[in-house]
Amino acid sequence: MSEVNYPARYWHTLEDGRIQCDLCPRDCKLHEGQRGACFVRKMEGGGMILTTYGRSSGFCVDPIEKKPLSHFYPGTSVLSFGTAGCNLACKFCQNWDISKSREFDRLTDEASPEDIARAAGQYGCKSVAFTYNDPVIFAEYAMDVADACHARGIQAVAVTAGYMHDAARRDFYARMDAANVDLKAFTDEFYYKVTGARLQPVLETLRYLKHETQTWFEITTLLIPGYNDSDAELGKLCEWIMENLGPDVPLHFSAFHPDYKMLDVPPTPAATLKRARRIALNTGLHYVYTGNVHDREGDTTFCHACHAPLIVRDWYEILEYRLTPDGRCPQCYTPLAGRFETQAGHFGRQRIPVVLRRA
Repeated sequence: MSEVNYPARYWHTLEDGRIQCDLCPRDCKLHEGQRGACFVRKMEGGGMILTTYGRSSGFCVDPIEKKPLSHFYPGTSVLSFGTAGCNLACKFCQNWDISKSREFDRLTDEASPEDIARAAGQYGCKSVAFTYNDPVIFAEYAMDVADACHARGIQAVAVTAGYMHDAARRDFYARMDAANVDLKAFTDEFYYKVTGARLQPVLETLRYLKHETQTWFEITTLLIPGYNDSDAELGKLCEWIMENLGPDVPLHFSAFHPDYKMLDVPPTPAATLKRARRIALNTGLHYVYTGNVHDREGDTTFCHACHAPLIVRDWYEILEYRLTPDGRCPQCYTPLAGRFETQAGHFGRQRIPVVLRRA
């Protein structure tokens, strides 16, 4: 397949004839025929095109807990897909074969927004997730898919690093029902040296989501031994969340495994995740989870007031679901923050690859 030439938004012309991309803080300045750092946005014919519109690296039906989202319609299924490229350069990327792809023939699935929304309905999915690589770089495609999904009563979910400028951020999250945002560390040094980005724009996205949108969101921090897992840094991260976002935003600490350019770093010990979870709970955060390890307690949602287990999970499978019809703890009637239905879904821990059929 050859690349597509879809007119992109979020750019302006410079005095020297180049264009500047206004999508994310990289502010790429491009000559004719040149691509941005994300690889998928390109100057062509004096304007900017998105070369991956309508193209995917593959589709799969997953449990929503895998995104991870623990407070967004638990137990339901989500149709997941990504494209190619990324606007960060994480040395630990665990989807590097997709996010760092420079080969458009890897994008084997062609799908219009309507095709994706229809497939989600056919497979009984509550939502569609833009994931595997960051949807910020294919924002126009993701927003059109979200619109098509909403027309069918299907939710839209972004799994993202949150690295984008304000104008695009406002357009993008106006269409997202939920998001999981990677807060990759809490030092600008880590962001610069390990991801090629900066911390502040991510914090701005998190503040924006909390204070200016109705989008439900949760945060994930991948803990990398020796890089971002000290007590001091974890304490500062949790304190910032408490002070700026409040105690009800769920926080997921996830285990690193060696990948891409960090093959010499050991996997995260389970004890590190448990330690991080204790720090977060002691800071006052209400909902803290562990991921990529088997930890029944770290998977379970507890009432923050009386500590009763409300949603008991084993990996991605829900074993018990104890909520009142209006989403409260049945023991003390404290409301549980999030988006819930009377009963949990029963998708379990399946993972179903999908081949879309075009209309």
